[in-house]
Amino acid sequence: MQQQFMQPIIMTVVFIAIFYFFIIRPQKKREKEVKDMRSNLKVGDYVVTIGGIQGKISKIKEDDITMEVGSDKVKLRIARWAIGNVVNK
Repeated sequence: MQQQFMQPIIMTVVFIAIFYFFIIRPQKKREKEVKDMRSNLKVGDYVVTIGGIQGKISKIKEDDITMEVGSDKVKLRIARWAIGNVVNK
């Protein structure tokens, strides 16, 4: 009789553990890596925004980044959170 009540509880705990280790934990790790990447940006880094725009960082303020795009030295001011990844350091 006691085993009938414990089995659903054990299955729930196992399901939550699997959910944590395969979904939540990897996502938190990825978020930490992206946060570290964005906080370590430097002038001269080539970056790609989350919208797909590629360019070289020319100026960094607290939350804004100015980047040069194209051969005509067009400058765009974007938010730091909009940087998707660093292409070349």
